[in-house]
Amino acid sequence: SNLGSTYIPLDSWIYPALMRLYSFGYLNRAFVDMRPWTRLSVLRMLYAEQEHIHLERDNEAALEIYNAVLAELQPDVQTTGYWTINTTLESIYERAMPIAGTPLHDSFHLGQTIINDYGRPYQQGFNNYAGFSARSTSGPFALYVRGEYQHVPSAVGYSAALADTLRNVDGIPLGSQLIIPAGPIAGQDRFRLIEANLSATVLNHDISFGKSDVWDGPAMGGSFDWSNNAENIYSFRINRIEPLHIPLLSYVLGPVRYEFLVGSLKGHTEPNDPWVHMERFAFNPTPGSEFGFARTIIWGGKGHVPITLGSFWKSFISFQNVPVSEKLSRNDPGARFSTFDFTYRLPFVNHLLTFYTDSEVHDDVTPVSAPQRAAFRSGLYMARFPGAPNLDFRAEGVYSDVPMPNSVNGSFMYIEAVQRQGYTNNGNIFGDWTGRESKGG
Repeated sequence: SNLGSTYIPLDSWIYPALMRLYSFGYLNRAFVDMRPWTRLSVLRMLYAEQEHIHLERDNEAALEIYNAVLAELQPDVQTTGYWTINTTLESIYERAMPIAGTPLHDSFHLGQTIINDYGRPYQQGFNNYAGFSARSTSGPFALYVRGEYQHVPSAVGYSAALADTLRNVDGIPLGSQLIIPAGPIAGQDRFRLIEANLSATVLNHDISFGKSDVWDGPAMGGSFDWSNNAENIYSFRINRIEPLHIPLLSYVLGPVRYEFLVGSLKGHTEPNDPWVHMERFAFNPTPGSEFGFARTIIWGGKGHVPITLGSFWKSFISFQNVPVSEKLSRNDPGARFSTFDFTYRLPFVNHLLTFYTDSEVHDDVTPVSAPQRAAFRSGLYMARFPGAPNLDFRAEGVYSDVPMPNSVNGSFMYIEAVQRQGYTNNGNIFGDWTGRESKGG
């Protein structure tokens, strides 16, 4: 419970493999709506299913996944002592990406061509990314670093007329706006840290500082609360990485996991440099089901509300609607968003079907109490087709065009009257890339 371990990056092949294993009816310790998982947490999940997987018949696909993931993570337990320093160069990679035509890079307004990609820049022409990742552990401490050189060509960008139209829609004055890619856009040649965090594990809690992945939701195409669609923020984070059994409560709701993070958002000018904090609880009442609640609050900013412990506490405990006079004052609790999600592994067809829903509401306690004001992403996953053991199928539908009078022109979800640049970090939505007033599948 006090042994340090690094998170597995969200774009690792391990997650789709483990999600398939989960839908086969295994990994009952997993909380699929709270990712990433640490390397040791995944090992514990696998060890808990070891006997089950080896004794069942006709599960060659499950056994293959089990062996592949175990081979990838097994070196983590082959240590010579608790305080031994284990350092590994995890990967060296390069990605060349030519783009023909004009791509979209504006999730806050019109759409994105490439999604859930850590907010990497891209433009028409030749794009290149070359990077590395490395990890180190010693006793309860762990260090993970992933950085890359990025080359992106210049671009024409949005015309002045289009940029002015979008500014008027958002109610933002003229000026430099990362959320509106107005032209001309200069080429980029830079080094950027994708992840860089130092953590300590204390009684199954991972306490970390730095940039780390977050994905809070059961879907694969997007997550309303938090995803890797934008650049990771620098944050302080406490994450319960192993299920906790609480007397009496867990008898009804099952084991629980929880998470907290707080950090600053970049690319905001209205107001400048706000901060964000997020709290999440997830429960696993039965081996084939789970549900979770989360709150994300964007608050503060230069010239509006100072970032202090007092203003943080004000936003942390605020659940009620506040008058306009308070919103425009130094007592503003911030832009408050709440999510609810659930996952259910259907009991028929041998647990091969998994149904899940993710939802978010603005300025309400939870989507459960205000479903008519909520955005939804629902999905169905079939882990294996009858007669085709290597074929799986996933479909997701998303809807954020909430039927509210104040939702016209995208003025409800992911935005509010004060925090006009909304749910973004460095110009990209850090939640579901589908964005505001959208629908699709």
